[in-house]
Amino acid sequence: MEWQTDWGLRARMILTMFLLFALYIVFVAVMTQTRFFGIAILGMGVFLLGQFFFSDKLALYSMGAREVEPDEYPELHRSIERLSQQADLPKPTVAVADSRVPNAFATGRSKKSSAVCVTTGIMETLDQEELEGVLAHELAHIKNRDVMVMTIASFLSTIAFLVVRWGWLFSGGRDRGGNGGAPVLVAILVSLVVWIVSFLLIRALSRYREYAADRGGASITGNPSALATALMKIDGRMDKVPKEDMRDQAEMNAFFIIPIKSGFVGKLFSTHPSTEQRIDRLQDLERELEQR
Repeated sequence: MEWQTDWGLRARMILTMFLLFALYIVFVAVMTQTRFFGIAILGMGVFLLGQFFFSDKLALYSMGAREVEPDEYPELHRSIERLSQQADLPKPTVAVADSRVPNAFATGRSKKSSAVCVTTGIMETLDQEELEGVLAHELAHIKNRDVMVMTIASFLSTIAFLVVRWGWLFSGGRDRGGNGGAPVLVAILVSLVVWIVSFLLIRALSRYREYAADRGGASITGNPSALATALMKIDGRMDKVPKEDMRDQAEMNAFFIIPIKSGFVGKLFSTHPSTEQRIDRLQDLERELEQR
């Protein structure tokens, strides 16, 4: 199965990025009228650069995952090496997290500095074919440079959140025109609107990129049904995982193959599409293959 562009999905991603860009232009225009904009840019710039360059290590550390050698998990290494060759990617770092939560994620700013992590729970849940479907999905995230895209997309959104949270400290000062703290209060209000709208747009962009990774993973393996079956198994197993394990890993939702559910609000603002929608699309891909 060839790596093909889903132009409908690509158009939705481009539209979302355009709306984010337009929103951020307004935000920057307002922020340049306040004296703490440079401070916010500098502070968050340093923070996000650190996050960008060390995202692979930070993500593995937060999951309690460790890099594993080929002699520890030979089958896992062989699968990732073979799938990486099929995806025309350098082999990423292979890591395992000792967790009952059946999940996997990929991280890293580039194709050469990436990592794929699986939990012990997912290796116990899936058979080899299904696990390779999941691994291919994660490699598709790497090939699509999703960590870099989402980091760039969220940069000014994070600054807006910083202004909302800490801008009141500057509300008693004076703007460039000596008019007191009123412009700062306006900036805080604009930042709040920017943060809320960008939050929703970034969540939509994240869901679109999950669809793209599903399609890319299916292209790598040529077996969309394996990933569909894996998603069903993982989703079904989530309800059996102890709640304390789910809480410990909920902050990693944006990285996981399937996010940890947190009720209606969690689904509404989810970084992932519903499992049912993803399976429907994979089944459509399977039918496309059968007709060739």
